[in-house]
Amino acid sequence: TDEIMQQEIRPLVAVDIIEQLHRQFAILSGGRGKDGAPIITFPEFAGFSEIPDDDFLNVVTYLTSIPSLEAASIGFIIIIDRRRDKWSAVKASLTRIAGAFPGNLQLVFVLRPSRFIQRAIADIGIKLYRDDFKMKVPIIMLNSVSDLHGYIDKSQLTRELGGTLEYGHSQWIHHRTAIENFAMTVKTTAQMLQSFGTDLAETELPNDVQCTEELLSSHTEHHSKLKDELKLAVKQGATLLTCIREPVTRSANCKLSPDELENVATVERLLAQLDETEKAFDQFWTKHHLKLEQCLQLRHFEHDFREVKLTLDNLMETQAGFTDIGDSVTRVENLLKEQKHLEEKGQEPLEKAQSLALHGEQLIQNNHYAVDSIRPKCVELRRICDDFTNETKKKYDILGKSLELHKQLDKASQWCEAGIYLLASQAVDKCQSQEGAETALVEIEKFLVTAKEHELSNPKEFYNQFDMILTPEIKANAQRIVQKLEDVQEMFDKRQVSLKKLAAKQTRPVQPVAPHPESSPKRASPKITRPAAVEYLGQFCGAPRRGPAAQNGNHALVQGLIEKCISKSQGHIINELIETERVYVEELQSIIEGYASEMDNPNLVHLIPSALQNKKEVLFGNLPEIYYFHNRIFLKEIENCIENPELLARCFLKRKEDLQIYEKYCQNKPRSEALWRQCGDSIFFQECQRKLDHKLSLDAYLLKPVQRITKYQLLLKEMLKCSKNSEGTAELEEALATVLDIIKSVNDSMHQIAITGYEGDVSELGKLLMQGSFNVWTDHKKGHNKVKDLARFKPMQRHLFLYTKMLLFCKKREENTDGHEKTASYSFKNSLKMSTVGITENVKGDNKKFEIWYNGREEVYIIQASSVELKNTWISEIRKVLTGQLEACR
Repeated sequence: TDEIMQQEIRPLVAVDIIEQLHRQFAILSGGRGKDGAPIITFPEFAGFSEIPDDDFLNVVTYLTSIPSLEAASIGFIIIIDRRRDKWSAVKASLTRIAGAFPGNLQLVFVLRPSRFIQRAIADIGIKLYRDDFKMKVPIIMLNSVSDLHGYIDKSQLTRELGGTLEYGHSQWIHHRTAIENFAMTVKTTAQMLQSFGTDLAETELPNDVQCTEELLSSHTEHHSKLKDELKLAVKQGATLLTCIREPVTRSANCKLSPDELENVATVERLLAQLDETEKAFDQFWTKHHLKLEQCLQLRHFEHDFREVKLTLDNLMETQAGFTDIGDSVTRVENLLKEQKHLEEKGQEPLEKAQSLALHGEQLIQNNHYAVDSIRPKCVELRRICDDFTNETKKKYDILGKSLELHKQLDKASQWCEAGIYLLASQAVDKCQSQEGAETALVEIEKFLVTAKEHELSNPKEFYNQFDMILTPEIKANAQRIVQKLEDVQEMFDKRQVSLKKLAAKQTRPVQPVAPHPESSPKRASPKITRPAAVEYLGQFCGAPRRGPAAQNGNHALVQGLIEKCISKSQGHIINELIETERVYVEELQSIIEGYASEMDNPNLVHLIPSALQNKKEVLFGNLPEIYYFHNRIFLKEIENCIENPELLARCFLKRKEDLQIYEKYCQNKPRSEALWRQCGDSIFFQECQRKLDHKLSLDAYLLKPVQRITKYQLLLKEMLKCSKNSEGTAELEEALATVLDIIKSVNDSMHQIAITGYEGDVSELGKLLMQGSFNVWTDHKKGHNKVKDLARFKPMQRHLFLYTKMLLFCKKREENTDGHEKTASYSFKNSLKMSTVGITENVKGDNKKFEIWYNGREEVYIIQASSVELKNTWISEIRKVLTGQLEACR
């Protein structure tokens, strides 16, 4: 009983009774009665009585199951053709049909035997045995097919019954078999898809990359096979539909029978079912495949995170052990090299970490299912990168301060040694005469001038600058050098007193002459009082302070210079401008002739380092061009203003374009400085400096053009103070604005060349209008809510570059260059096309903030300036750009 209950119950199909159907003892031709009742015909069949009951029942049951429920409910019409047979065959047929027909009957037509005797017997038999047949429907005995046509239209009867209905039994069996096979294919396919979907839904996601890749490959391969089977099934159904419709396709006058139309509807329904199944499966597969791909992305991300995290941890551990700050210049320089090596070593893992964090944020923005796992890792990566960068910057700062302090202490110590040597080298017998005493005094005064090089800052600034590195050992060393400076200064003071007494025997006082500032090859630097290091370093380090050194004989000159600086006379300012311009031209000439030209001197070629070969233009930039302009043009023009100061403004306005040469020089300055740091210690430069008798090295002179362009604005401002409300005030103001604009352009270009990471060409962005640092909050409408919330409350430090076509957002980075001053670079982060931005002036009542929104407010940037004036300047400039674009569009 259990086995019977567990067996699958399914209806009969053609393939189960294919042999019985081929015997053709009963057919469903497709014809219908007037009310749509299906017609089943029992053709003449010699061995009808010999057909086994099971075979007969299976065939009749199968035929009655084919018409639709609606048609079957009307009742079947049975036509029994026994025209060539006997009454006994008619009786046997009626008896079997009455006992085994499974459907509802409407009418039974019997084409009685055509032979006279058998027809007579049939008439009598039907009257006698009608009740024995147990049929509740009429049994109509017909003499000929003509009588049958009175009940059923010819178009619904086959040719054997005198009708016009086309019927091929073999083709009918073929169609039935194909339809049922297709139905089974559809069912099997649906079951396979459902089974595969169940397996996918129950699949547990792997925890490593390899297993995830294998699972994704396996599922994708299985999916492809199922899709191929689906396509094959659809193709099978389409072919079958074409075969069923083939008569109509072949002849426009031909019409399908109701059964054939039902076959068409069945196949179409199965195809529709296949299509719905495929769509549902594709939707499920799309979600599952996305989840598998995201899982693989997550496993790759986790794997990369573990590797990068391990590398960064080792890097941080190495950096944490880097605590030495050095006890000498050489040691600090070596430590800086080690720190630089560590920084370079960490550059690759830091870039990987930043790239991985960016990749993680992209996964989050793409709605990855494992957001809660990815976000903390991104935060951790950025934290470690920031920690390493900040710690590196801190160590560079400490080592830089240590290097600076040790250099200053070394210079002070060397100055003391040189001073002691000078005092010891002065012969006592030669100083007894007035001339010898005066000569010795001049030597001492010249030497004391060099004390200026050891001035650092006042005590408070010194404390703030070196507090973090003043270890007990360094502090003790500083105190020793301070004491040494005090002692040497005292020795000089005593020697000066003695020499002045000897020189006082002169009949007339000696007027002190102040040398020119060091501005040309043969001029000495102005002398100063005792080293300021004695004043502030001794105070800070605890050394006893002494009274100020004796004033030198330049008091009258200093007072004159002070009076000169506060003078309001235009002529005086013109004279100062011309004098400093002449000195400037001389300095440029000395650089070109004493250094640049000497690089081509065959006698000195062997002294030039290899790194400097063919690098003259890098080291000096366009300095010859600047010298030519000032020597041949600008100096002569401003010399013409001695008698007519009002013409000075016109000189600057006329040469506005020529003064742009400074922008090119300043842009090359970082390259020049880098080359100097690499080769500045070479014997070649020392020899050139010796020949020129320069107190300062070449790098100090290469800074002169940068200092000169800023000097002009100071002189023009002084001229404006002297000429308020006069006729030339407007031109002076315009000239000052021109110089300020050139300085701003130079300054902006210096910042612009430090932009890194921008893949485009900044020269294609139009004119650089503004640049500066701001606090920036971002709000991306498509981003994750938590990301937006975090962005609103935590500002980013960004350096903005405003061009006529684009607004660039960069991150400012400062780094020490081989222990020298910090140089800034700007790492590109984002850009906005000015053609697609909008601006809101005030944000949430903060008059220092303004808002820039992009692409219909999908991205919003809240920008906070350091002052209201700066904010208004930027808003004004941005509005000019937007207005210009609007006018261009019009």
